Amino acid sequence: MLDYSHNWLFALAALAIALIAGFSGLSLMQGASHMRVPMRRAVVSVAAVILGWGVWSMHFVAMLGLDLPLVFYFDPLVTLISALTAILMMGLALLIVHEGRRTRRKVVLGGTVTGLGIATMHYIGMAGMEVCRPVYSASGIAVALAASVALSVLSFLISYEERRPRNILIGTLGFGLAVCAVHFIAMAGTGFVATGETMPAVPMSREVLAFGVAVSAFVLSGAFLLSGASFASRLGDADAGGGMALALAGGAPPPLADAPRPYAAVPAPARSAPAPAEKAAAPRAIPYEADGRTRFLAPEEIAAIRAEGHYTLLYTDGGRHFCPWSITQAAARVPAGLFVQTHRSYLVNVDHVTSFERRKDNGICFFENTQGLGKVPVSRSRLSEVRERLGM
Repeated sequence: MLDYSHNWLFALAALAIALIAGFSGLSLMQGASHMRVPMRRAVVSVAAVILGWGVWSMHFVAMLGLDLPLVFYFDPLVTLISALTAILMMGLALLIVHEGRRTRRKVVLGGTVTGLGIATMHYIGMAGMEVCRPVYSASGIAVALAASVALSVLSFLISYEERRPRNILIGTLGFGLAVCAVHFIAMAGTGFVATGETMPAVPMSREVLAFGVAVSAFVLSGAFLLSGASFASRLGDADAGGGMALALAGGAPPPLADAPRPYAAVPAPARSAPAPAEKAAAPRAIPYEADGRTRFLAPEEIAAIRAEGHYTLLYTDGGRHFCPWSITQAAARVPAGLFVQTHRSYLVNVDHVTSFERRKDNGICFFENTQGLGKVPVSRSRLSEVRERLGM
């Protein structure tokens, strides 16, 4: 067996590549389940390329840091196959999660496919080594597979528990650690022996590999910057509590990270009867899509309505539901005596607000009895109206 070691600067660079790819791919998929099928599949394809190429890049950045007592090469075809395998498996995992109604079982299955894809890419990439060959132990392969699947499933469960930036950021960390851990756990169970071969006819040296990895890192960094800009715009979409107020909330009910929560009890005010003109304009039920059907909710059942791109999400005591209306349509059609707009992205039912907190020149409405909602920001321009509607 040949002695070998790792350059840990390359290991840190590999981790950075994995985190960049994970963040770009996972944040790109936020809201994809609510897109029309052609657009959703296009987004899945792009995210699969980003995640798969990131997995491949991380592996070969780490391989650039592998120090062996001889010069080794890679077979270009096998190396390409390893990259395509990673992209294909990432695409399959994302399709499983985002096609149809998302369930915990589908998220676990998607994470499992991701874990298998990471491990498969690793071992295919290792099979492409020339001049020396890897030697594996059964226990090393088993531990690497188990770690890959477990960490990937955990990453998906965190990312898809709720589609908030907090979940995406933690899920990104889980994905990056999964990819890196699998590589180095697998390498710990791998030995190398010289094959006695000379330079192959079509060699891919570490210099050529370094060039390919540098291009990959450049492309992934571009995707990272674009995703980061979109991510930052979602964080800044609500001005309650400043940008960091949404850093842990994403496009869902925002939430002020590490902020004290002195709940000011607010009795539910009696709802004023809407004017006759409002009654005529307001629908008796609000539509939402579920299981391939259009269903309806009475306005009084809805605690809040949140903008989600060109559509909205309805929050009730039973969870959240996808509504085909835009936030502008919803603001024009819901009963004005029942709902108040707290922010450009939120309409809230005053009867469901359980407490209110004033924060400098803005505020927060709390919903302790509404599943998955928690908090909704109140912008400065709407603060007076909201306080008046709450009877303050």
